Amino acid sequence: MEIKERSRRIILDLAVSLDGFIEGKNGEVDWCIMDSEMGFINFLNQIDTILYGRKSYDLWGEFTPEIEDTDTEKEIWELVHSKEKYVFSKTQKGTDNKAIFINDSILEEVNKLKNKPGKDIWLYGGASLITTFIDLGLVDEFRLSVHPVILGEGKPMFIDIKERLNLRLVDTKRFSSGVVQLCYHLNEE
Repeated sequence: MEIKERSRRIILDLAVSLDGFIEGKNGEVDWCIMDSEMGFINFLNQIDTILYGRKSYDLWGEFTPEIEDTDTEKEIWELVHSKEKYVFSKTQKGTDNKAIFINDSILEEVNKLKNKPGKDIWLYGGASLITTFIDLGLVDEFRLSVHPVILGEGKPMFIDIKERLNLRLVDTKRFSSGVVQLCYHLNEE
């Protein structure tokens, strides 16, 4: 009997404030709690590909931790940089030695990626890429880490979503830091 491998899942893994922002008004993310208890290194070991919008890639795609950063932060960034990276951009074309750029045919290109053998895929963002993926039905899992902070203003988690999306809660984790992680799948009817 032949065992068919499941297709790779696209996982939207985001830190979000209690009031629904993924960045503060000046792009700050200093409110994000990086706690080993949250298992982020385990998450990074379950993926082998990261999808970025161009602005997010420019900010974080080649980020290098400072010498004074913790060993855990350095390990996280080393793991991030070991992954295959795809950048979705309307302006930047081709590839460089660190990323492959996708300019159009997003649905087709992403479905090709999902059908390649490998581990799951992390949809890193930014906000407009997340909207595009949601509108195209490409997000398989929403993993939202709600942080115990109210920012008041900033970049919203979801913008311009075209239609309602019903989700099913599949897991909840509560951490001593006050972060609550909610994991949802599409509610397939």
